[in-house]
Amino acid sequence: MAQGNVVKQMFSGIASRYDLANRVLSLGLCVLWRNRLIASVAQLNPKQVVDLATGSGDVALAMSQSLPAQTQLTGYDFCEPMLDIARNRATRENKSVKFLTGDCMNLPIADASCEVVTIAYGVRNFENRERGLKELARITKNDGTVFILEFSQPSKFFWPIHFIHVRIISPILAGILTGDFGAYRYLGSSIADFPNADGLSVELKKTGFSEVSYELFLCGTVALHRAKK
Repeated sequence: MAQGNVVKQMFSGIASRYDLANRVLSLGLCVLWRNRLIASVAQLNPKQVVDLATGSGDVALAMSQSLPAQTQLTGYDFCEPMLDIARNRATRENKSVKFLTGDCMNLPIADASCEVVTIAYGVRNFENRERGLKELARITKNDGTVFILEFSQPSKFFWPIHFIHVRIISPILAGILTGDFGAYRYLGSSIADFPNADGLSVELKKTGFSEVSYELFLCGTVALHRAKK
């Protein structure tokens, strides 16, 4: 699994171009997947949402447009350059979302205090996935819900296309966009080493979630998990 300091340094280096690279590499599909996550959260009409591995605040700030104004939204990340971008965006867009420093391996959040937790493309970068998933379970209230939007493993017929895109095309394009070719080589390998949707569902159940379901996008390359405690 990823080393925390290495991941933090990597994201610090690409923070200013991270969202642009994601839009280009996914042909804009990442916005549709993000919006599906947000729609799932909105169905619960929560009073409080915590967005982990919030990065530049893309999910949290978009979510603030779909949830009632009184909903308390807080984003946590361990990469300060990413958080600086998120805070500047919140100020510029006049959004009341709070962005705080927090490592998913040891979150500064009380036990059983979160009604809804979201995390987009962050679980794959956990230094220790079991420990990180246990942290998600620890901070979630009984009857609370965690939504995980993450890369998964594609269907067999789509696998060759996915491999070429993730291992060859993406590192080159992302390197041009961000100036860091190595970062997206790491992201490609992290996707290849990540379990499929069924595998992650098993891990979520082992770490304290009783009800786990998911939906797949783009031939299984991305999954939206919903886990209830």
